[in-house]
Amino acid sequence: VRLALETIWSHPVYRAIRERLRRKRYDIVHVQNFFPLLSPAVYYAAKAEGVAVVQSLRNYRLMCPSANYFRDGHPCEDCRDRFVPWPAVVHACYQDSRRATSVVAATLTVHRILRSWTKMVDVFIVASSFTQTKFIEGGFSADRIVVSPNFVYPDPGRGRGRGGYALFVGRLSREKGIEWLLSAWNRLDCSIPLKIAGEGPLSRMIQDTAQQRRGLEWLGACPLSDTYDLMGDAAFLVVPSNWYEPFGRVVIEAFAKGTPVLTSRLGALAELIDDGRTGLFFRGGNVEDLVAKVEWMLAHSAETAKMRDLARKEFEAKYTGEHSYHQLMRAYHQAIEEDRKNR
Repeated sequence: VRLALETIWSHPVYRAIRERLRRKRYDIVHVQNFFPLLSPAVYYAAKAEGVAVVQSLRNYRLMCPSANYFRDGHPCEDCRDRFVPWPAVVHACYQDSRRATSVVAATLTVHRILRSWTKMVDVFIVASSFTQTKFIEGGFSADRIVVSPNFVYPDPGRGRGRGGYALFVGRLSREKGIEWLLSAWNRLDCSIPLKIAGEGPLSRMIQDTAQQRRGLEWLGACPLSDTYDLMGDAAFLVVPSNWYEPFGRVVIEAFAKGTPVLTSRLGALAELIDDGRTGLFFRGGNVEDLVAKVEWMLAHSAETAKMRDLARKEFEAKYTGEHSYHQLMRAYHQAIEEDRKNR
């Protein structure tokens, strides 16, 4: 009960943040994630001390108790326009528990009543125009949502793509489309080996499948440096997500290594790929189309080599640390001005 109440409002966090802000002058409190331990009390503590608030929106938690707009194997927006997100409770969307989902739903409802997102946050930062659109559809003010894409820093350097394999990197869960990927490789019949790096709820299934099938290797969780090496040597990265990816960081990591990407055209992924230049799209959930795009990559080595050059240039133009820094500073200045205007 105490944990549930502190998820809605944490008095210890409120006191601790106010005490910290009193020690010296701060211009910004930038909240990456308040759920579940900080609670939105962190906003109120900042405002009580006259400090501007920025909230990064890494997922859809403020509109969807499960945070991912995904249920039963497909995108779901049943709670988007509901003041009380009761469908999520009915379907036990958070941790497969109606009790836990009720706590999240209560948090959202209470802070909608208090207008915490409207009155206490000066600027929201999202990583893609797609995510911005979704929050605007959910009732958030377009004027206070800043798009600042993710970045890769330090630059891991370009790879050579000589490994002769395809690569998947990410959480092993249904929304990441890993089951589609395995079905596609079953039809490809070892045309190109597939390496899978990551862990998650489907790890055991991936491990068992890899032991029984040639050309499939599960690497488990890998250190970042090893992951970059894998990306640099891969012929291409496959991102078969079947949910609304808020961004898709693995895509720009692959670009940093000069590796083209095959991906579904869902969520922000549609913004990241220049189809035919830095990678290829396939129809989400369509195994036959994914197989066809893999076969195209294997049959067009000259075009794939050009994609490597263009993918690296895309990274250098949009996703470096320096580029992101300037965008972040613009968001901070906007937040400070908004805070001063509303005092």
